[in-house]
Order: sequence, then structure tokens, then C-alpha cells
Amino acid sequence: MARLLQEALREEGHDVTVASNGREGLEIASRWQFDAIVLDVMLPGMDGFTVAKRLRSVRNQTPILMLTARDATKDLIQGLDIGADDYLTKPFSLEVLFARVRAIGRRGPISQPICLQTGNLFMHLGTREIHRGNRAITLTPREFAIVELLMRHSPQVISRETLIEKIWGCDADVQNNTLDAFIRLIRTKIEMPGEAKLLYTVRGIGYAMKTEDE
Repeated sequence: MARLLQEALREEGHDVTVASNGREGLEIASRWQFDAIVLDVMLPGMDGFTVAKRLRSVRNQTPILMLTARDATKDLIQGLDIGADDYLTKPFSLEVLFARVRAIGRRGPISQPICLQTGNLFMHLGTREIHRGNRAITLTPREFAIVELLMRHSPQVISRETLIEKIWGCDADVQNNTLDAFIRLIRTKIEMPGEAKLLYTVRGIGYAMKTEDE
């Protein structure tokens, strides 16, 4: 797989360096500067989660796209929490991979926030706590992942397709009404009577987390 991706990315015009295991990948990424890192989770010697965590611990902010056969929500959340910028589950098309690599490459080495804020809604990524004002909010892991994705991109609108792909995985058979049900549950928790609206529905497109004046 590594050699196949190396050849395909080179044909797209990228200069590619391949590591055969996690420890080698960590050493290469620590010594040299790259525009993006494509990191498989299931690596020999040291898994991709550990590689990403160690890179972020030394303030290496090179954008990371994680590849994995796992599509459980807890794995997606773990990857994002330790600092990955994007997450792609196998099998995937090369065209999607190319697009994701271009996207994270354009972002550049930006630091990841410890706390996300939209209005008076705060999400603490380290402790996984979420508050609105002084009120603590309890979310399920999947609800937390949805809110985190929306807050990270606030005030942008995230399409339904992107939300389903990011939260459930590329190959998950998830219907729009399932996503709608999760959004309704989240609204009941983050928007109590008397509180300003934060979670907006953009009909025919998707959802956005923003304040009224954004």
C-alpha cells in the first residue's frame, strides 16, 4: 500500500518520502520538514496514534492525514484529539486521497487549539468537557464528535455529506435522517430555553455552529 501511494502521489506531482514502520516515520518527520504527513494507524513498531502524539508533543505542527481500516467513532475521536488534521478510512479512492492531501497541505503548520469556543459555548479538548456559561453539558462520544467538528469550522457551514463521512466513515450506510436525529438531540442539550441559538440548519446544505451575528 505504501509503495502504491508513493507512486500515485508522485504522479500527482508530490515529492514523497516513505517510512516502513512507525519509529522510522517519527524519526524522518522529526528531522525533515514536510508539507503534509500521510500516516497509517496500523504501523509495525509504533502505531500511527503514537507517532502523531509524539510529533505534537514536540510542537511539530505538520498537517497529518491519518489512514486506517478502523471506522469506529472512538478511533476517529482519538486521532483528532491527539492532533490529526483529517481522517480517511480504508478502502478509499485515490481521487479522495489526493483531494485530502491538497486540502491539509494548504492549511500549513497551524497549531491546534486546546479549547474551542462559539459564543458562550466552550469545549475543552483535553478534558473532553463542554460548558455553556456555567452549565455543564453531557454529550455521547458521537454527539461530542459532531459538535467538535462544527465548532472547529465555525462559522462555516458543514455539508451533510462531510459530517456523515467524518463522523461515521466513508463507507458507513448512514441516512440523512440519522444525522438529523443526532442534531435534534444535540440542540436539546446545548440550547436550553432562553439561551441564544448556536446550531443552525442551512436547508439543503448542512449545519453550522455560530453566533447570531456571524
